[in-house]
Amino acid sequence: MSSPSAQARGPTSLVSGLRFSGYILADAHCVYDALFRGDARLSPEDKPPDEVACWSHCRRYYWEAAIAAKDPTAREALLRIRALFKLEEGWAALSPQQRLEKRRLVARPIVDDFFAWATAQYALVKDTRGLVASAFGYTIRQSAALQRFLDDGRLPMTNNASERALRSIAVGRKAWLFMGSDDHAQAAANLFSLIASCQLHGLDPEAYLAEIFRVLPYWPRDRYLELAPKYWQLTRARLREDELALLLGHISVPPPARE
Repeated sequence: MSSPSAQARGPTSLVSGLRFSGYILADAHCVYDALFRGDARLSPEDKPPDEVACWSHCRRYYWEAAIAAKDPTAREALLRIRALFKLEEGWAALSPQQRLEKRRLVARPIVDDFFAWATAQYALVKDTRGLVASAFGYTIRQSAALQRFLDDGRLPMTNNASERALRSIAVGRKAWLFMGSDDHAQAAANLFSLIASCQLHGLDPEAYLAEIFRVLPYWPRDRYLELAPKYWQLTRARLREDELALLLGHISVPPPARE
């Protein structure tokens, strides 16, 4: 999905009219505030999504303060945050429920101690300006969202995966220069979304797209969800392999799958 705007109406327009709940992992940019206020809710009864903040963004402020200002409290903050990252690294292979139990038992006391310490440090620098005050101010303002990962074992501590996924697009733009039009940009965003979904469900994106293009001319339009990456392996198993292997020719469409 893409948005022509870097303002608050951009993120809200992407989910406007959709009923959703749960969590949204973001980088604390102000454009997301409208989502967490509930501006995109279908009805006042719907609960806005909970914000999940990124510890890598939090750590970056302390890194800048430690390098440029050579502040000892910033270095201590880096060591405290590093301890959390080392714990998460060791729990990477656990199931979400197991990870949640570890976080509650081991990580939560460390997080609580970190925010108690950060609150005391911020009180000393909040009336000043500079990298140190910015680092602690960011931590205190985002404290609830930074602790959200403790509520659900599925939640990551950082937004790094999304940042890495966007990097290929940002680097590619240097070669593409432009998309040609908003319609072309939307079409590209649709393909990027399909490729990301393939990776999520363990599919080879190139093979998936080749087979989808082979099937599409014969597939009923109202059954498009059966072709989504999430359901493609089940759908493919119901197709004739000899027909699918041909570059051209008829594809026999099986009856709708039972729910």
